[in-house]
Amino acid sequence: MIGPAHHVGIAVQRLDSAIERYRALGLVLDYAEEVPAAGVRVAFLRAGGIHIELVEPVDPSGAVARFLAKRGEGLHHVAFATHDIAGELARLEKEGFELVDRVPRPGARGSTVAFLQPRSAHGVLIELVQEPT
Repeated sequence: MIGPAHHVGIAVQRLDSAIERYRALGLVLDYAEEVPAAGVRVAFLRAGGIHIELVEPVDPSGAVARFLAKRGEGLHHVAFATHDIAGELARLEKEGFELVDRVPRPGARGSTVAFLQPRSAHGVLIELVQEPT
């Protein structure tokens, strides 16, 4: 089953300046890292019970770089936690959701992630996140 909201992803041009801006709001930086498999650098900042993930492309041909070129900085995705990402992908596909990822891929901090097509969720890119056990 899909659990609680995990984080909200925001695409940014420059991660370091975005971190400072969100810290000025009072958010606390938990960690930052590069996720080579996704071609991005990310930073997770705490905002109460949820995280804000700032995402900067390092691969100019990657999905986040294309998003920024087309739409500019802003809301990129909404992520939900799950304890069984493979099972959720199968269930959601049966429910008629179009999958970006049929097989989960590596995410930040050893997590496993998968995305659903935005056209399946009223224009919102949905990410599923399974934390490492």
